[in-house]
Amino acid sequence: MFTFENALLVGSVLLFVSIIASKTGYRFGVPTLLLFLLVGMIFGSDGLGLQFHDAGEAQFIGMVALSVILFSGGMDTRYEDIRPVVGPGLMLSTLGVLFTALLTGGFIWWLAGLPWTNIHFGLASSLLLAATMSSTDSASVFAILRTQKMSLSHHLRPMLELESGSNDPLAYMLTILLIQCVTAEGMTVADIAQTLVMQMAIGVAMGYLLGRLAVYALNHLNIDNHALYPILLLSFIFFIFAFTDLTGGNGYLAVYLAGMIVGNSRFCYRREINTFMDGLSWLCQICMFLCLGLLVNPHEMLDVAAVAMLVALFMIFVGRPLSVLLCLLPFGRRVNRRAGLFVSWVGLRGAVPIIFATYPVVAGVPQASLIFNIVFFITIVSLIVQGTSIGWAARKLGLAQPLPKTGNDFGVELPEETGTELSEMLLTPELLAQGDTLRTMALPKGKLVMMVKRGEKYLVPDGALRLLPYDKLLLISSQTPPQAHPPAASPSAE
Repeated sequence: MFTFENALLVGSVLLFVSIIASKTGYRFGVPTLLLFLLVGMIFGSDGLGLQFHDAGEAQFIGMVALSVILFSGGMDTRYEDIRPVVGPGLMLSTLGVLFTALLTGGFIWWLAGLPWTNIHFGLASSLLLAATMSSTDSASVFAILRTQKMSLSHHLRPMLELESGSNDPLAYMLTILLIQCVTAEGMTVADIAQTLVMQMAIGVAMGYLLGRLAVYALNHLNIDNHALYPILLLSFIFFIFAFTDLTGGNGYLAVYLAGMIVGNSRFCYRREINTFMDGLSWLCQICMFLCLGLLVNPHEMLDVAAVAMLVALFMIFVGRPLSVLLCLLPFGRRVNRRAGLFVSWVGLRGAVPIIFATYPVVAGVPQASLIFNIVFFITIVSLIVQGTSIGWAARKLGLAQPLPKTGNDFGVELPEETGTELSEMLLTPELLAQGDTLRTMALPKGKLVMMVKRGEKYLVPDGALRLLPYDKLLLISSQTPPQAHPPAASPSAE
């Protein structure tokens, strides 16, 4: 029997099992997205019997979750990181999506014409199926790299982050436009091009303007309760998406750009807001993936397994590599062959294609359930084949690097608005040769010692504390050099 108490009980169990599964999956390099989907499938109608078949509700949950996830991803994108790769990144997120949709759609159309296949799609339906899968999901890729203590050379990380954060809007627009082509008459190429341009232009304008407004509100609305600042930003996220969609723009593009504007601006309580957004983003991902896992009926995927497997292999080994090759061709000097091969392999499909595959179901497109099952099957294949081999591919191509150190050994952070920065200094016998106290040793100019770490002990220093070799100092300094004060006027000048 359904009750609110039972819903809370089941929901809490699903969240707990998902988190435990993701912790176990980290050790084996399994993408968390795949684990969340599998948990949902295990608890679903073909598993333990939880019934969830409303594609409209799943679409709404996905829309809300994607708004938060894209905004959070935008906040984590630094201008200085993406500046060297903005050209390749934008090519991959625009033309790369278009090329993938066209190549894969053509293959599906050819495959549907073979006598042995059990799918019978026209050209528009084939392109629609391909459009839902044309964007990539790199979030799980970086989770795998972090658990394996691995980073990437050649600015690949910011380039892939830029692609994965900004390619969903075009895939969404292609999906919506092709649904209109399938269900309605009279859509010309000029109409499609005009709609794409309008949605992109309005999305960019709204993202920039409303992102600036969000920064202004954070800095000028003096709210007594500091815990309300993250809630204020959350209200802006939903307003930006909904208002942009209402004005005819692309809401996903707007929230991503607004996140970049906010993340690269100075605002108060940044640390608290970042912590809130990180936790909320993870919660949204878990809820979205669980709902999608509950929505699918695994036994229905068996009917399309053969065709879906062929499409998945085409996308992995032909469609994605050709699209990447065409997009990176003008940047041959900046993106070498090994980097291009890795970018091709990281064409990971995730929750976004499954969310987009619910749109044909809600719109009543013919054979929409077939499209949904094919997309779900291809997503699982992509996560298993590509997701579990990301680390191996990076090492094989010589692109793997150790993760750079973040934070400090003292676990101390300061608010950004203080205008200060922290650094560490390891004391050696040579540094202590001229003095072994803070009064006598020569510290860097403009730096003060906040704390001393000696082994596992933390000491609050004063001028008389005797320092030992291999003590570690936590130093604080101003981010900008102090301004020199003008000389005081002499009495004779008065």
